[in-house]
Amino acid sequence: MSLLAIGLSHRTAPIPVLERAALTPELVEKLLGDAVGTEHVHEAIAVATCNRLEIYADVAKFHGALTDLSELISHYTGVEADELTSHLYVHYDQRAAAHLFTVACGLDSMVIGEPQVLGQLRAALAAGQRTGTAGRVLNDLAQTALRVGKRAHSETGLDQAGQSLVTAALDLALPHLAAAPARACVIGAGSMSALAATTLVRLYPDLDLTVVNRTVERAERLAASVGATAAGLDSLPAALAGSDLVISCTGATDMVLTKQHFETPDPALPAAPRAVAVIDLALPRDVEPAVGELPGFLLVDLARIAEAQQAGDRADAVGVDAVRTLINDELNAYAAAQRAFAVAPTVTALRGMAAGVVDTELARFDARLPGLDEKTRAEVANTVRRVVDKLLHEPTVRVKQLAVEPGGASYAMALSALFNLDPATAAAVSRAEVEDL
Repeated sequence: MSLLAIGLSHRTAPIPVLERAALTPELVEKLLGDAVGTEHVHEAIAVATCNRLEIYADVAKFHGALTDLSELISHYTGVEADELTSHLYVHYDQRAAAHLFTVACGLDSMVIGEPQVLGQLRAALAAGQRTGTAGRVLNDLAQTALRVGKRAHSETGLDQAGQSLVTAALDLALPHLAAAPARACVIGAGSMSALAATTLVRLYPDLDLTVVNRTVERAERLAASVGATAAGLDSLPAALAGSDLVISCTGATDMVLTKQHFETPDPALPAAPRAVAVIDLALPRDVEPAVGELPGFLLVDLARIAEAQQAGDRADAVGVDAVRTLINDELNAYAAAQRAFAVAPTVTALRGMAAGVVDTELARFDARLPGLDEKTRAEVANTVRRVVDKLLHEPTVRVKQLAVEPGGASYAMALSALFNLDPATAAAVSRAEVEDL
């Protein structure tokens, strides 16, 4: 097993590049299918969010897999290889696991400690399981990362400092308004829009909130859960006309809100208020940048949030040091468990070979003494098996103990060489365990 992580995020790429690299769930699944169809990639999952696209893979060869995955990312995103390379980061083996654990805890997020990434990682694993691109290696890795992320939020002070993208955006947008928002509009009905709607009604119980979505039924479900009004896109002008706060987060590939939406509101309704805050949490962007140039308008998008977070230097947030210690401890335990797992097929193959030798010799014994009574024959067989088990017990226990130490795989290799084990037998054991998942 060799882990490889490759990707780009808000830390390495500007928003316009991330915008081009944003993939639909369907394209992500196709990318993963193509990845495991290459010579060097055995398993793959992808964490695709509004501010990152990362692929985690179990690979046979580092350089071959790196080339294959880089080319696939370029192909599916449409970002030329030369441009893409300058924004990619690559992590291998333990560093790849460490990076995913860091991501799961929210330490690599645009907003330090944001918990939504756990749901995104859970969705990434589910997609890999559904498409068959996640096997034992990545199931173990992702499940461990999810556990680490949950521990970070429950066992440290991270949540005291952590925000969501929604609350970080509101921190930037609300000071622009003269008073608390009286009427707001949330465009979209996905998980981020649901978080935005829930946050708004919690902060402002008397807020007149409208949820607008292309599919009215989804807007109605979200609106009903927060006590808001639902509307379809055909009612967007009316919803915008009276709103002093607008939050948009859809999966659209084209602009949802343009300058014209606010310059020419429904003439039958009052003009838009002088101070309007528009929050764009989508990638690709939902809101035309020119909206922020309108008199009285403030546009808060992902780029602005990222700048504010970097300027605020939240690296010293409460709980971050404790989370890093937690990640390090979990990483060591994970590495030890993987080393122990790696030696298991060799031990199983050794015991299988020994059992075969015992069976052969007992068969030869039976042929030489055909008249031996069953009780004596059974006692001889049990004695031979006990002798073999006792001879193998100490070396197999020791090799398992030694395997958890750094470099422990060499002991399994030595065991295999000393007993001349068939490599195909150990490989077959590994495959069977993967298929049993």
